[in-house]
Amino acid sequence: MLLSNHMSALAELCREIENCQGCGLASSRTRVVPGEGAEDADLFFIGEAPGWYEDQQGRPFVGPAGQFLSQLLALIGLRREQVYISNVIKCRPPQNRDPLPAEIEACCGWLDRQLEIIRPRMIITLGRYSLARYFPNESIGKVHGKARKVGDVIFFPMYHPAAALHQGSLRSIIEEDMRKIPLTLAQSEEVAEIVPEPRQLNLFQVELHEDE
Repeated sequence: MLLSNHMSALAELCREIENCQGCGLASSRTRVVPGEGAEDADLFFIGEAPGWYEDQQGRPFVGPAGQFLSQLLALIGLRREQVYISNVIKCRPPQNRDPLPAEIEACCGWLDRQLEIIRPRMIITLGRYSLARYFPNESIGKVHGKARKVGDVIFFPMYHPAAALHQGSLRSIIEEDMRKIPLTLAQSEEVAEIVPEPRQLNLFQVELHEDE
C-alpha cells in the first residue's frame, strides 16, 4: 500500500510539473521533462537540463548522452527503470544554453519534492550544475567519484555523460566512477559523513529528517 501511495504521489507531482509556468522557459519549451524511473529507487541521478531530444519526447536523457548513461547503468547490472533520472531544471533552455540562476531557483522545489517522495539511498550528481546545487564550492574535477554522506543519504558526484562525448578521454573516468557505485552503496556505513554549512541545510532537509 505504501508503494502505491508513493507512485500516485509521484505521478501527481509529474502532472504538476508539466503545467509549470514558473519561469520564462515555459514559453519556449516543447514539452516539460519531469523525470522518470522507479518510484522506490535507491539511486537518483540528477543531470543539468533537458536537451533537444528530451524536449521533443518529454523524457530525460534520451539523446546521445542518455544512450551513454544507459550503457553506464548496464555496467553495474541496472536498467533505467530501476533508478530515477531527472534534472536540475525541467525545461530545455533555448539552444541548450546554460540554465540561468533564476531558472534554477524557480525549478528547485520540484526536485526537492521528487526526492521527498522517492527518498533514495544515493544521489548521483551528473555534471557541475547538479553538483553546485549541493556543494557550490566544489570542483567536479576534484571530487568526482568520491562519496560523502549527509544524514543517511550518500552523495556521489560524477561528470555528466555528455562530457565523454565532447572529450573522449573522460569516458574511461566516468565508467570507472560508475563501477564504484554498487560497492559504495553496499558499504554505506563506511562513507564519511559531513555536516553541511548552515546555508546548505535547507537543501538537505529531505535527507536529514528521520523516517516516519
